Amino acid sequence: MQLKEKISGLIITYNEEKNIREVLECFHFCDEIIIIDSYSTDKTLEIASAFSNVKIIKNKFEDFTKQRNLALENASNDWILFLDGDERITPKLEAEIIVELNKDDKKDAYYFYRKSFFEGKALHFSGTRNDKNFRLFRKSKASYIAEKKVHETLLVNGEIGFLENKLLHYSIENHQSYKKKMLEYGRLKGVELFEKGKKYNLFTHYWKTFFKFFKSYILQLGILDGKNGFYFCKMQAEYVDFTHATVKQLESKI
Repeated sequence: MQLKEKISGLIITYNEEKNIREVLECFHFCDEIIIIDSYSTDKTLEIASAFSNVKIIKNKFEDFTKQRNLALENASNDWILFLDGDERITPKLEAEIIVELNKDDKKDAYYFYRKSFFEGKALHFSGTRNDKNFRLFRKSKASYIAEKKVHETLLVNGEIGFLENKLLHYSIENHQSYKKKMLEYGRLKGVELFEKGKKYNLFTHYWKTFFKFFKSYILQLGILDGKNGFYFCKMQAEYVDFTHATVKQLESKI
């Protein structure tokens, strides 16, 4: 089926040589692809340059939201498909996107539900069952909230829809890389909270860290995902722990 709308495919990258070819292939029905790269030192840009409709913009990384908004600024089309390097569009999801955008009564932004994988094995619980993000939207109707340095939040001024077919999310290649990512996310979240005037509290620090693990592992049935569920929930709790530790560290420097 031919797509009536022109779409800009956007992605932010840093050392994504293992992912970049597959994720760029997911954009094959887009008119252009914009890459905002944080000066990768591997073969990310070499691989990306082999795609004819790719525009690469290098920009020093400050936070995820600034990178995403820079990508939006450089997109030529109103319709945006924004993917992360560890996300993949299935043929069924692609067909659903095309059908939806060819409708006369289409929405202004669409949530994609995600199916997460831990070292190649699907997570069915652990707080991932309702995981969703905006991935398809009109640039004229949406923008990322500037104050959010991590877990970027898209503010939509329009009608919102949901797609049925799930986006595949290969979020955890191995324990070490995921822990490194969670600690970096925790650092950025801590900086965000500190800049908003958040004060460090010892009780809040340890209670929220404990509850994050308890919620995802027990209440959200992470225990049913076996050892991968345990490690996933543990690292989610470590993210919360490092967030509060960062606030404490920044306060000590005042």
